[in-house]
Amino acid sequence: MAGGDRTRDDETTDFGFERVALGAKQSRVDAVFHSVARRYDLMNDLMSGGLHRAWKTQLVSMLRPPKSRPFRHLDVAGGTGDVAFRVLDAGGPRTQVTVLDINESMLRVGAERAPERFAGRVDFVTGNAESLPLPDESFDAYTIAFGIRNVPRIEAALAEAKRVLKPGGRFLCLEFSQVDLPVLDRIYEAYSFHVIPRIGARVAGDAESYRYLVESIRKFPTRGAFAGLIEQAGFRHVSDRPLSGGIVAIHSGWKIS
Repeated sequence: MAGGDRTRDDETTDFGFERVALGAKQSRVDAVFHSVARRYDLMNDLMSGGLHRAWKTQLVSMLRPPKSRPFRHLDVAGGTGDVAFRVLDAGGPRTQVTVLDINESMLRVGAERAPERFAGRVDFVTGNAESLPLPDESFDAYTIAFGIRNVPRIEAALAEAKRVLKPGGRFLCLEFSQVDLPVLDRIYEAYSFHVIPRIGARVAGDAESYRYLVESIRKFPTRGAFAGLIEQAGFRHVSDRPLSGGIVAIHSGWKIS
């Protein structure tokens, strides 16, 4: 059964630097990604100087999908298929990936881009990370890349991740983090707030969406705090790996039972 519980009317959460009603955040996040869907992957290249490709390669390297046995993988908030296609390339012919995203504009982009060689091995599903329309213990692994910070209730999404994983399944999350290097942190701060929205305006025609995305990075929990949330959800052997001086991190956890 899919999980999820009711939202109280007085609950609030962060939307960038704003506080908004918890029930209102999802629709505002949806509007952001409807706006940028067609230019999303191009903007990732421009904003990161192509580094997001290396980060995603590292994510899939940690996942290590098997070559010789069936492997069912779930990629959440992965609408354009960028991570899913990498998993399919890395795995064997019996690797199958479900791409789930709440935003249908992003899913349409992914479905259109899906290489013909992956026909029958990848499907695109509309769904909410907080209440996955998927059965219990049905996946060998779960990834979410640059998506968890946009989820209104992170704890609910983590509980759902654990629910749909098989015992022995792995949770992996690639997300922006806190820069550790004293000089790089100032450069990154200036670049994020002054350059990224301008790139968004010029390339995607939307500065405000990219201003929100920058602000959402600053409001996301620290690596240690997020690792604590993963442990509270019931995952074991939780770890975090900072990349590129802490610009991003990969968190890992295992479902033991």
